[in-house]
Amino acid sequence: MKRVFAILTALSVLGACAANTGGDSTAQEIAASAYRAGGQPSLTLFTMVNNRTGEGGHSALMVNGSQRVIFDPAGSFRDDRVVERADVLYGITPGWLQAYKSSHARVTFHVVSQEIPVTAAQAEQALRLVQGNGQVSGGFCANATSSILTRIDGLGGISTTFFPVKLMEQLEQRPGVRTTKLYEDDSGDLISAVRAAALAQANK
Repeated sequence: MKRVFAILTALSVLGACAANTGGDSTAQEIAASAYRAGGQPSLTLFTMVNNRTGEGGHSALMVNGSQRVIFDPAGSFRDDRVVERADVLYGITPGWLQAYKSSHARVTFHVVSQEIPVTAAQAEQALRLVQGNGQVSGGFCANATSSILTRIDGLGGISTTFFPVKLMEQLEQRPGVRTTKLYEDDSGDLISAVRAAALAQANK
């Protein structure tokens, strides 16, 4: 009974984890949009944290391997120029990465980014896992993200959770994690922020 109550509480808190209503891009569009960032393979956990309560509103995972993608389970990031299939956003160039973070950072939420260096094999395993996960139901963003992380060989020390901040706190304990925070004072909702941020990055 306690577990059921905890899950219901998590779902009530995670209003930002909305059901994904976007359409899937084609295989050709996905292939054409692939972006390779280079550098050290890495995984980056994004946690959207309420500035007033400290509670988590959303979890997402960026994979930087043979290509860079964002697993945005039950996310609300939408733009006609973003290639997406089953909650995976493709073609994550520096501009789109900034647009993604900026769209979530506003007067009510800030974005915590936790970058974990991994091996090329781990990055490719994470890429396969997010691509094969499928679309996530609303309220299950942290559960889906933590489930992916628990299945990556050699990552260890991570357990599944429905709470974004609890997942963030687990990663804080890992050696070598690089943490940054983004605060912005936009007063609009996520959708209006997406449009503004995407327009800004497109015109750089």
